[in-house]
Amino acid sequence: MNYFAHGCEFLDEPYFLAGTATPDWLSAADRSVRVRRVRAEQWVDDADLQTAALARGIVRHHADDARFHATRAFAELSLQFTAAVREALRPDDTLRPSFLGHILVELLLDNVLIQREPARLERYYRAMAAVDAAAVQRVVNKVSPRPTERLAGFISMFCRVRFLWDYAEDGKLLVRLNQVLCRVGLPPLDGSLFGFLPAARAEVARRADELLAC
Repeated sequence: MNYFAHGCEFLDEPYFLAGTATPDWLSAADRSVRVRRVRAEQWVDDADLQTAALARGIVRHHADDARFHATRAFAELSLQFTAAVREALRPDDTLRPSFLGHILVELLLDNVLIQREPARLERYYRAMAAVDAAAVQRVVNKVSPRPTERLAGFISMFCRVRFLWDYAEDGKLLVRLNQVLCRVGLPPLDGSLFGFLPAARAEVARRADELLAC
């Protein structure tokens, strides 16, 4: 799952909401730092309410991902998309096809949910903007065995740039995909996927409820 799918049900709980985003924020801001479920669980009843809410959100993130990745719909769509990407990018001996097959399901599911209720994405960003980014970083540095100094700045950028809106347009989506590929050391995309994306969007929309099923 991606940012919006993780958090769209918790718009009235800003610090819990921020917790649902924290593992993904760290993947983008500082890949050397992780907040594991087992460590976050130790803080869910902390006397500091911000710490406890963030920890519960982190735990929820990991629980959601475990369930989501175990669904039949995710497995089938990931394999389908990997094969289609491999065909579009031929020849490609890197990990790009399988990596893209995985993350495309997640990003396009976010877009499906956003298109169902665009006003909720505005509320999502307002809730995130109400969070003290420095406080989130301080909590992460308590929960994680390795500290970071990069998270607060990334959260501020996340709230300012609002890139989840970009998932609706193929050109902007490719820009965001290339940013992710760059972070993980994979080569960027050209326009080869443009022909595939409309069908991928339709497939994720068709199976969205399966992907979200408990």
